Amino acid sequence: QVQLVESGGGLVQTGGSLRLSCAASGRTLSNYDMGWFRQAPGKEREFVSAIRWNGISTSSADSVKGRFTISRDGTKNTVYLQMNSLKPEDTAVYYCAAKQLGSEKYDYWGRGTQVTVSS
Repeated sequence: QVQLVESGGGLVQTGGSLRLSCAASGRTLSNYDMGWFRQAPGKEREFVSAIRWNGISTSSADSVKGRFTISRDGTKNTVYLQMNSLKPEDTAVYYCAAKQLGSEKYDYWGRGTQVTVSS
């Protein structure tokens, strides 16, 4: 079992920055691809960004490319999402998730952290 706990959310003005953290316990994340997702009120959960187990390959949704950066620190068993140039439409609950190598879906999810961007 992998337990994921997100932190770093909060209230920020348009154009501001936040860094989200996702700390894992239970198992090392070295064998897991990691992802960030978000869900705004009244909307479905959507993909934000992902990073492969080796930290080399990343992918991001078009809506956040150039503004958000995903990274991971194996020594801390933690994944980060640096969010810059935030917009009101980035307001959502942000979730991190872990996908074991070979799995087709994300196996473990955190409870989320709220990000609110004021205009």
